[in-house]
Amino acid sequence: MAAAQRLGLRAAGLGSLLRAAGAGSVSGAGRPGWGRVPGLDELSRPLASPQAPARAVRRSVLGVISRPGLVWRPSRCGSSSAEATATKTEDDSFLQWFLLLIPVTAFGLGTWQVQRRKWKLQLIAELESRVMAEPIPLPTDPMELKNLEYRPVKVRGHFDHSKELYMMPRTMVDPAREAREAGRLSSAAESGAYVVTPFHCTALGVTILVNRGFVPRKKVNPDTRRKGQVEGEVDLVGMVRLSETRKPFVPENNPERNHWYYRDLEAMARLTGAEPIFIDADFESTVPGGPIGGQTRVTLRNEHMQYIITWYGLCAATSYLWFKKFLSRTPGV
Repeated sequence: MAAAQRLGLRAAGLGSLLRAAGAGSVSGAGRPGWGRVPGLDELSRPLASPQAPARAVRRSVLGVISRPGLVWRPSRCGSSSAEATATKTEDDSFLQWFLLLIPVTAFGLGTWQVQRRKWKLQLIAELESRVMAEPIPLPTDPMELKNLEYRPVKVRGHFDHSKELYMMPRTMVDPAREAREAGRLSSAAESGAYVVTPFHCTALGVTILVNRGFVPRKKVNPDTRRKGQVEGEVDLVGMVRLSETRKPFVPENNPERNHWYYRDLEAMARLTGAEPIFIDADFESTVPGGPIGGQTRVTLRNEHMQYIITWYGLCAATSYLWFKKFLSRTPGV
């Protein structure tokens, strides 16, 4: 109320000043540029009461509030903040458990590789014991042969050099050279072929296929190695090998050109009239000027330890990051 009274007094003083200005305008009516200022009479009228400005302010405020179409509603800032906080908490919870799948999956894969390594080591041990076993007479039962791959066998008979087959391109098995060149992108090994020759087994009365060994490319033609074409009956020791499945990017065999890229025993047997039985002759079968025997690669890849380290390392790293993000952070942050 005091403020309204002070406002009324100020308005009264303004009215006195305006009335004085109006009187001056009358006395200066004859002067150029002087005259009655419009609106000065209205402004010069005194206010009805000191409370008039306060009532006018109240009327203007009530007029705004009572306008049609304007509805007063309480503020929703508090509820919106609560909803946003709840949504963020729900999203963080989902992300927390979803990211936990990464270390859990890595741990499972590492454990699986541990089991795979045990299986591979057992398989390698069995293969080594089979390769080092004493030779046995060659069985002709196909079902028995399926369980004898890499098993040394012995046969007696003679070769039919007129029906040689050539598996190419091949390089000579040389463990010392292969160890020196491990990790290199290129190899200095000479390319050539394996000479596969039908061998008639005297005691068994069947003809089998024998990989006599490696010859360089310039010696593939049998006319260039006459001295190595063994005649007559011989005793032979070799390892049983089974048919192969063509691997990706390996060309198809070409019987017309006598180029064989993988062991297809059925096709080789049909072409030579032999049984689908195949052995790799050992190194002792090598004769001067002939193929170099002992071309059996007895290797099994065992890289499971690398996979174990990789998966367990990934598990440890992601577990640490997950712990730092979700369990060790300051509450409320």
